[in-house]
Amino acid sequence: MPFLGQDWRSPGWRWVKTEDGWKRCEPFSPALEDGKNQLNDISHTVIITGDDEDEEIYSTENCEFAAKKRKKDHFRNNTDSQRFYREKWIYVHKESTKERHGYCTLGEAFNRLDFSSAIQDIRRFNYVVKLLQLIAKSQLTSLSGAAQKNYFNILDKIVQKVMEDQYNPRLIKDLLQDLSSTLCILIRGVGKSVLVGNINIWICRLETILLWQQQLKNLQMKKEVNNGLTLSDLPLHMLNNILYRFSDGWDIITLGQVTPTLYMLSEDRQLWKKLCQYHFAEKQFCRHLIPSEKGHIDWKLMYFALQKYYPIKEQYGDTLHFCRHCSILFWKDTGHPCTASDPDTCLMPVSPQHFIDLFKF
Repeated sequence: MPFLGQDWRSPGWRWVKTEDGWKRCEPFSPALEDGKNQLNDISHTVIITGDDEDEEIYSTENCEFAAKKRKKDHFRNNTDSQRFYREKWIYVHKESTKERHGYCTLGEAFNRLDFSSAIQDIRRFNYVVKLLQLIAKSQLTSLSGAAQKNYFNILDKIVQKVMEDQYNPRLIKDLLQDLSSTLCILIRGVGKSVLVGNINIWICRLETILLWQQQLKNLQMKKEVNNGLTLSDLPLHMLNNILYRFSDGWDIITLGQVTPTLYMLSEDRQLWKKLCQYHFAEKQFCRHLIPSEKGHIDWKLMYFALQKYYPIKEQYGDTLHFCRHCSILFWKDTGHPCTASDPDTCLMPVSPQHFIDLFKF
């Protein structure tokens, strides 16, 4: 018969056998002791105010466990760091076997794969942001409490990085817009949808998101003073080659706003035609031909029209990889314990959508 604590859902107290019998073991926690003084004022009585503003006062004896729980919550809520694991990979299993029981969840993978460090790598930044955006759209309710905390901690670091480095603010604006829209829908239908955690916590998170959106809206790009060679000093053919390297239409438009010369190059019909041919099949854009006033095909409008119907090709500097032999998900530079004779033949790059699909049951 196990020793149960005051909360029947807990794993129970830890007990140590001594000469005088069994005694309960309470490990010392410095973090909780530090918070003891801050919460000392509410350790004797608890006042709970309901919707009807009636107050009920509970004695110390009845709320001793609640006071301990509040101290733990106070410590956890003030902890901003993500959980760290020694292994930066995770075994993806969707069913129980003789060797392994249970299955791997999206939240567990999100905790284990160290996305907090990945956003500091410029090759992985866009990949992680896109992944967070897909989770915000469809998988937010499937995250556990710890995964939620890691999600918003990483999001906070991304916002701070964009505010400091001014790197790709449009991408994070789209992410925050999708996240705020999803949260508004979930909070309004709180009785119909499943939200892990207190509704007040989610309302605070929504307020934080709105604050981030306002900060990004007021973001002013710093003008760097450089007496050396600038982008405008390059020959026209080199500027044209740079524009042809872009795979995102919005990046072309943004660069075209820098100087009149770049604007002229960014309006080139051949440039937008190549972009359409790269992202979409011929059958797709033949169904949505948009002629211009002169009778020619307006490839620029075609590109943005086709985006509404078909997904565009995604390009990332670095992605997660999946080993088909070991069923392990990992970052390529950290590696994983593979038992295959030729591990490179078993590797498969994982797109953000594929990452989400791996954990759909």
